[in-house]
Amino acid sequence: MTPWAAAPGGVRLAIRLNPRASRNRIEGVETGADGTPVLKIRLTAPPVDGAANAALIAFLAEILALRKAEIVIRSGEMSRLKHLHLSGDADILAAKLAAAVTLINVTR
Repeated sequence: MTPWAAAPGGVRLAIRLNPRASRNRIEGVETGADGTPVLKIRLTAPPVDGAANAALIAFLAEILALRKAEIVIRSGEMSRLKHLHLSGDADILAAKLAAAVTLINVTR
């Protein structure tokens, strides 16, 4: 299972965000407490005044070659567990996410 799935107009993505990391990076896919897969991401931004959320959107926009406006946090703005909606072609977005996770696993 993957932490992303096709949704109307794009892809739904489940993330577990760890702020205040030493560097920005995708750590891979892990299983959440409820058994669902999440994409684990670490960011240097602190969880203050929306800084971590803004950094998350900017990070994903860069990694996935999307505009920031195409990434929306649907739930979890004040939580480490977040659900996002990525606008665009679901197949292309899924391929980009899979490539990002594969690249992380290869470089470890």
